[in-house]
Amino acid sequence: MSAASPSATRKPSARDRLLAAADELFYAEGIHTVGIDRVIERAGVAKASLYSTFGSKEELVRAYLEGRHALRRTRLLAGLERYDDPRDRLLGVFEVLAELTGTPGFRGCAFYNASAESTPGGAIEDVSNTNRAWTRGLFYELARDAGAHDPARLADQLVILYDGASVGGRMDRGSTAALQAREIATMLLAAATL
Repeated sequence: MSAASPSATRKPSARDRLLAAADELFYAEGIHTVGIDRVIERAGVAKASLYSTFGSKEELVRAYLEGRHALRRTRLLAGLERYDDPRDRLLGVFEVLAELTGTPGFRGCAFYNASAESTPGGAIEDVSNTNRAWTRGLFYELARDAGAHDPARLADQLVILYDGASVGGRMDRGSTAALQAREIATMLLAAATL
């Protein structure tokens, strides 16, 4: 019988445990509502571990949102791989959103939620702006590939539609808003490619 590999028995690092705790608590309850002591307790680490790893709560929030951005980007791009046609890929963004908004525990967009609690400037605004720019860039590429005459304008319209569908998914607790947004996106795409 062979011994378990070191990676199979290795306990997650303090950084990983802090990020997992922050992700769970910040997303479920809000960034300002959750104190650093609750994150530390949930992670099972010493307070010194948080400060030696992140330096401050703001930097922990930054790392939490960066993780959410990476997860969102990966999930969206993986979901779009199932579509071959450029038009289907563009509309598929709303189908991927519908899948997400239909899952139990969906509490809306982590970036919108964090931004609603933040003041201008700082980590939250920085990471949220990066996430939003990525979304706009994705819609621009998809609109261009789908033959839109003005892909930048269509991308701007689709970002607003996506925002609304995400909020609708949170408020209505389901995927209806995202599926309706897909119908509206179909009309916008048709008008943009005439």
